Amino acid sequence: MWIHHRWWLGTCPKNVSAPFCAKHPKGRFSAKRGGHFSTALRFMVAAWMITVFVGCGQKSDSSVAVSSGAGDPSSADTAVAVQLNWYPEAEHGGVYQAFADGTYQQAGLDVEVRPGGRATPVAPELQLGRVQFAMANADDVVVYRREGMDIVAVMAVMQDSPRCILVREDSGVKDFAGLSGMTLQRQAGRSFLEFMRSKGVLDNVREVPYHGSVSSLIADPTIAVQAYSFAEPLVARQQGVEVRTLMVSDLGWNPYSSVLITSGKMIREQPDLVRRFVAATRIGWQHYLTDPAAGNAAIMDANRHGMTPEALDFGSSELRPLALPGEMSIDNIGDMSIDRWTQLVDQMEEMDPASVGKVKPEQCFTTEFLDGR
Repeated sequence: MWIHHRWWLGTCPKNVSAPFCAKHPKGRFSAKRGGHFSTALRFMVAAWMITVFVGCGQKSDSSVAVSSGAGDPSSADTAVAVQLNWYPEAEHGGVYQAFADGTYQQAGLDVEVRPGGRATPVAPELQLGRVQFAMANADDVVVYRREGMDIVAVMAVMQDSPRCILVREDSGVKDFAGLSGMTLQRQAGRSFLEFMRSKGVLDNVREVPYHGSVSSLIADPTIAVQAYSFAEPLVARQQGVEVRTLMVSDLGWNPYSSVLITSGKMIREQPDLVRRFVAATRIGWQHYLTDPAAGNAAIMDANRHGMTPEALDFGSSELRPLALPGEMSIDNIGDMSIDRWTQLVDQMEEMDPASVGKVKPEQCFTTEFLDGR
């Protein structure tokens, strides 16, 4: 069963003005638990039920929702739920910023943000209509569509992937070739691992499960861990260990990250809602990349897994060049191109020849809901 708690806010979050809080007396926090997996559509519902049952014993995160027009029975704000693909962190900053600074309310949206974790059923939640939007990576979208799920990307926050392999500086590892003989903690089944294998860099690497922590790396210089460049490096340094990041994009694997996704059904049946949510979320990201204070305060309220202000400051700073590489204007945040999606689909077909022709790049995404499209 789902574990679901709600309680009323007693004080305004740090960096959120009192007038904003006064307008939102029903701003609320809730906790939900789920699990992530990738499975064929015909098994989706059954697998989702099993995952939820298993996840009930795990620690819950807090999800943030704002009730616009609270106390006004004539309010016609549209209820929207968005499912995150991980615990609330800087990679979700624009969503929390749009909540915290009132952007969603101004768009007439009553938004609930549901945290993810190591086992969050992102695509099934969309397919079952339990949420209207979710966060994923571009390669996840290709996998979902390959398995028959009508999932579409409508905005991509990070143009460059933050995916990296984290090693200790005293490990002697300076590049991917140096991983030979190391033990890599990773989440099995991820596409970036298949790409690394296709390049031969994991041939002599022992792979073991990743549990969402750098503690093993802290204790043992022969351990490497999968990571995001804007998160785990600071955690390790805060524990007195200097680290080196090996960016997987240097090998040629660079899918969009922090991708906002929805279902094809939502696009067909409620295009106006999709447009409003994408526009508000885009504004949230523009605000977050300019001044992340309010968004980070909301993330701190939502994350129950040891998040610190220092980690969020580091994350939002490191995330900016990934979202706006080169001379890219902040006005173009979230943009996507057919060339990038075609390259990604081609790479994934090379790794899995049986999937050739199953996914069309142009069906993976749409830019019609971005401003001026």
